[in-house]
Amino acid sequence: MKKLTIFLLIFAFLAVPADGDVRRPKRKAKARTTKVAKRKKAKRHRAPVVRSIHDKDPFHACEDTCQHIHGIDISHYQNEVFWEAVGQETNMAFVYLKCTEGGDRIDSRYERNIEMAHQHGLKVGSYHFFRPMVNLTEQIENLKRQCLPAEQDLIPMLDVETLGNLRQEAFCDSLTKFLTLMEEAYHQKPIVYTYRNFYNENLVGRLDDYQLWIAMYADEQPVLADGRDYTLWQYTSRGRIPGVMGEVDKNRLMDGHRLYDIRFQR
Repeated sequence: MKKLTIFLLIFAFLAVPADGDVRRPKRKAKARTTKVAKRKKAKRHRAPVVRSIHDKDPFHACEDTCQHIHGIDISHYQNEVFWEAVGQETNMAFVYLKCTEGGDRIDSRYERNIEMAHQHGLKVGSYHFFRPMVNLTEQIENLKRQCLPAEQDLIPMLDVETLGNLRQEAFCDSLTKFLTLMEEAYHQKPIVYTYRNFYNENLVGRLDDYQLWIAMYADEQPVLADGRDYTLWQYTSRGRIPGVMGEVDKNRLMDGHRLYDIRFQR
């Protein structure tokens, strides 16, 4: 009987684990569950929002299904462009090429791009990326050295995307002065490119004398806060065309506008 009692006590002791062995696995499991949930939540937060048909299908060719006049804008970010394919295998009628930025930057592929785009039948314009805090005289001289009137089919474009850490009034003053310098250099008003939200927040009422080129990547056309007409719409930054290895910005002239409206007047 004594042996049986001892056996039962030993069995009971072995069958019931210590408190620590029960709780630690539960805490670990809970911690892992929490981490997994956080990772899943973060992943959902980072997922890109599909804004237009070009996000779903970058090969969707708007230019093949409508009557608008289409074009692209190109910089060194597209690397080598096979202009023969762009000219012969796409419905792109024009191209704007990045020329300069700020007071001393020159796009490394500008010279070759403008030569080859002309050779393969595209109407060509050039653009300057505006840096509001950089000396304006240095910027216009940088542009003038590269953007030669004899090589332009379309009026110069000014790419405006940042306040440059300036207050809005100071930024607008800098922008207005630089647009005047461009007009004096090329004897015609440039076209101003910017994003819809940037225009609505900073430029309403500031550019009434200038044609606008508005970027918004969606299926519906942009509407500006002041209801202004604009000449060009950049409707995707994720387009694909023969001759360009990666993604490319696609643009189209709006209803009522023609390439004649942005021709370079020599």
